[in-house]
Amino acid sequence: MKRQLVLVGGGARSGKSRFALELAATFGPRRLFIATAEGLDDEMAARIAEHRRERGDAFTTIEEPVALEECLGRAFAPADGRVGPPDAIVVDCLTLWISNLLVRGAPEAAIAARIAALGEVLRARRAHVILVSNEVGMGVVPETALGRTFRDVVGRLHQVLAGQADQIFVGLMGVVLRVAPEPIVRVAR
Repeated sequence: MKRQLVLVGGGARSGKSRFALELAATFGPRRLFIATAEGLDDEMAARIAEHRRERGDAFTTIEEPVALEECLGRAFAPADGRVGPPDAIVVDCLTLWISNLLVRGAPEAAIAARIAALGEVLRARRAHVILVSNEVGMGVVPETALGRTFRDVVGRLHQVLAGQADQIFVGLMGVVLRVAPEPIVRVAR
C-alpha cells in the first residue's frame, strides 16, 4: 500500500486531532506522535499532559517544537533495533511549529526554506503521515505585523502540503469532512 500523506486542518477544538489519532490507528499498530507544543506555562503544560493521557500507550511520543523536518527524517530510518519506521506518524500541529519558528526570530525566507525541506522529507516518506494544522486565514486580518506574517506563512505552508497530500480533511464545528479527493464526504462527527 502506498504510504499516504494526509493533511487535517480546521479550527481550534474542531475534532481534527481526535480524527487524526483515529485515522492513524487504521494504518497499523506502530504509531508515532510528534508534538510541536511546548509547556512554557502551567496551563500549556497541563494541556500537554492531558493530551498524553488521551493518547495513552498507543503512540510513542516525541516532543520537537522546531526541528520537525529532521525529526521526521529520523523517524523514517530504522534505528535502535526497530524493524522499520512506524506504520503511521501524526504531527500535531504545524501551526505551533510555525509559531515556534517565528517567536525564535526566524525570518520568513528561513521558514520558507524549512517548509521546502519538510516537503522533501515528506516526499521520501516510509510511513503514513498525518499532519494536523489550524486554519488561520478565515478570520479578521491580524492587528500586528507578526500576526499577519504568521497567517501568511501558514497559508503558504498549507498550499505546499495540500499540493502533496493524498487526502485532505477539514474539521468544522465538530464535523470532519474529506475534501480531497472528491467527492466531499463527512467522515466523522
